[in-house]
Amino acid sequence: MEKEIALAGGTVRYRDHGTGPPVVFVHGLLMHAGLWRNVVPGVVDGGFRCLVPDWPFGGHSVAVPAADLTPPGLAAMIADFLERLDLRDVTVVANDTGGAIVQILMAARPERIGAVVLTPSDSFERFPPPVFAALPTLARLPGMVWLLVQLFRIRALHPLPFAFGWVAKRRVPADVADSYLGPSRRDPAIRRDLRRFLRTVHRRHTLAAARALPGFTRPVLLAWAAEDRMFPLDLAHRLAALLPDATVVPIDDSYTLVPEDQPQVLTELIVDFARRHAPA
Repeated sequence: MEKEIALAGGTVRYRDHGTGPPVVFVHGLLMHAGLWRNVVPGVVDGGFRCLVPDWPFGGHSVAVPAADLTPPGLAAMIADFLERLDLRDVTVVANDTGGAIVQILMAARPERIGAVVLTPSDSFERFPPPVFAALPTLARLPGMVWLLVQLFRIRALHPLPFAFGWVAKRRVPADVADSYLGPSRRDPAIRRDLRRFLRTVHRRHTLAAARALPGFTRPVLLAWAAEDRMFPLDLAHRLAALLPDATVVPIDDSYTLVPEDQPQVLTELIVDFARRHAPA
């Protein structure tokens, strides 16, 4: 069921599936809730309530011109979402850019979090990762965000590293890729949101979060792609070394977008982890 919620910075659309302990999903850049389409049904069948928002990373369909779209501002938006829905002991599942924002959330506003599942994500110095290092600078140039999202219309470019080539081991279906990028292609207000976020991406945010992560005592599962080129497995072990209660589980035959490449494996890991750490 698609719903909307008015948060401090604007309206966020989300899907609400199932009943039971809450699991909230956070996708990455130029994505929307559809990233989790092959994961959520199995997590619901496992006995959980899944809340799957379209966060304002360029794949969202409702512009949020008044929102603080800095990385700390987006972490605060997630915290506001949990608070407005009075969600407690939440398992938060994140991927890619969303994982960086969740690390900031873990450092700054952990009170409603019961457990965290991080799949390959921006971390430490890799925010953004090297292949996308120019994006924050390019986003400051007039017209560059428009050009970026239009380039993705050319499907021959999708296998290249700056497109889907290093984030998905298997080709992302054309209709799915179009749905991810459609909002920012069609709507100048969505592109303005995307531009505002991209301009503020900087490793200082993830490095600051990393310094605070030793104080995050809830359990964390690092379900990381063993072959990831964008966020190598070493990042997961570095995060685990900082966190008091963390486990690294390598996932074979996948790149960054584990929900696209290995949804069944990820589903089973989430359900098992969330069951073990659900409140009594």
